[in-house]
Amino acid sequence: MSPLLQTVLALATVGVIVAVLGYPLATWLHRVFTDERHWRVERAIYRIVGVDPNTEQRWSVYAISVVAFGVVSVVALWLLILVQGWLPWSFGRSQTWHGALNTAISFTTNTNWQSYAGEAGAGHTVQMLGLTVQNFVSAATGLAVAIALVRGLARAGADRVGNFWVDLTRGSVRVLLPIATVAALLLILGGVIQNLNAPSVVQTLTGGPQTIPGGPVASQEAIKMLGTNGGGFFNANSAHPFENPNAWTNLLEIVLVLLIPFALTRTYGLMVGDRRQGRLVAAVMAVLFAGAALLTTWSETAASTLATGSMEGKEERFGIAWSALFGTATTATSTGAVNSMHESYSPLGGGMLMLNMMLGEVSPGGVGTGLYGMLVLAIITVFIAGLMVGRTPELLGKTVGRKEITYAALASIIMPTLVLTGTAISLLLPSARAAMLADGPHGLSEMLYAFSSAGNNNGSAFAGLSADQPWLNLSLGAVMFLARFGIIVLTLALAGALASQLRRPVTAGTMPTHTPIFGVLLVGIVLLLAGLTFFPSLALGPLAEALS
Repeated sequence: MSPLLQTVLALATVGVIVAVLGYPLATWLHRVFTDERHWRVERAIYRIVGVDPNTEQRWSVYAISVVAFGVVSVVALWLLILVQGWLPWSFGRSQTWHGALNTAISFTTNTNWQSYAGEAGAGHTVQMLGLTVQNFVSAATGLAVAIALVRGLARAGADRVGNFWVDLTRGSVRVLLPIATVAALLLILGGVIQNLNAPSVVQTLTGGPQTIPGGPVASQEAIKMLGTNGGGFFNANSAHPFENPNAWTNLLEIVLVLLIPFALTRTYGLMVGDRRQGRLVAAVMAVLFAGAALLTTWSETAASTLATGSMEGKEERFGIAWSALFGTATTATSTGAVNSMHESYSPLGGGMLMLNMMLGEVSPGGVGTGLYGMLVLAIITVFIAGLMVGRTPELLGKTVGRKEITYAALASIIMPTLVLTGTAISLLLPSARAAMLADGPHGLSEMLYAFSSAGNNNGSAFAGLSADQPWLNLSLGAVMFLARFGIIVLTLALAGALASQLRRPVTAGTMPTHTPIFGVLLVGIVLLLAGLTFFPSLALGPLAEALS
């Protein structure tokens, strides 16, 4: 069976599973964020934190809460990593101060970029108490912001978009924790390890020593994938047999990555009272995702004269189809996990994975980030389409005026500005260039991929870049933080502007935003914005390498 046909069947399999599980999950998400009652454990958390769960916040207060929580999380995790040598289960592992700061920002922003080897830079206590906790709350933060934006579209004449602390708590307690617990148990059944063992050295059959690692892997692997976090307990990430032992766990991890982002589209339709809107967004995300998976598989198949295609950098256990699908799923979301080495992909294959991130994390994007990213692009599409046909741009009865399009436009250019600026400056610095394994077009791809990964809160990397040095640790950390919270603040400002409007009645002149025509326009805008922004850099990197 050809890799392309395998990818088609794999897409169909994953699609059916995600649809079957996502339908009830979407209903549950709607219930979670519209429920007026608080669970007992949630009330206990609110009392400890000192939050009134019955008071909602203006968008500005909501945004301050998100950013303040992020800053406190970064500082707390940074200090935890720096002192891990005095903690139990540290095994003598440590990180430099700038490496620890990069890690703290990375896990707080849902990026999970690792400039250190997983099994060498963090002991079990840091993994459990620091990194795994951030895997939960960073994903819940993205989920909360998406719900706040949907409330802005659903409400009329309101000056409140919800309570961040309530949304954060509910997302963690009612959604992420129970699903991650079930997923961890399934991963353990599939062979993923879960223990507190120190690394042990054994003698191989050839007489040489081999280190067998241990650790609470399954519990972190579950939320790493479910929360679209990424990162790896081990340096080999999901190519390591202790993280991803077989084809069954590989399928489970892909499903976990895609589950919440696609389920949220139906939740969006339920919350705004028009399920057609949610189906349209899901269809656009699915088209972009399936197209990327097929193009990546084709690139890897065409890169070799062998009937099996190019297996460089790929596991024999998974082959081209499941490696390309895993790579697409994790770069099209904000996950950053890998079961193959993206550095070793063909120029066009690696470029396609890079483009998945450059689209702005919308195909389907991360937990929450994918939905609010796509809604920002939908607002831009409505505005452009309205200008083209001479109609007042509206989305769900809300006018897209100067204020709204300003917020949406600024949110859409933050990431490209940071990515391209960071890449350009780094290429001018001798210390950063020295970190690149290659020169020429492939060297540019290594650096461009790194900043694209940081700017889109992804976390995967072209392995040839040795990023554990002061400039790259600090610059990539700055890009992660500014891209994550800059877009969040503007998205919440957009939510506040939309919530304050009264809903306009539907008339014959209202442009429908649930039709296939609008879907085609939205796909076109997504591709056009990414293409106009990044095509010159892609032409100098992966495209030039492919043509050489």
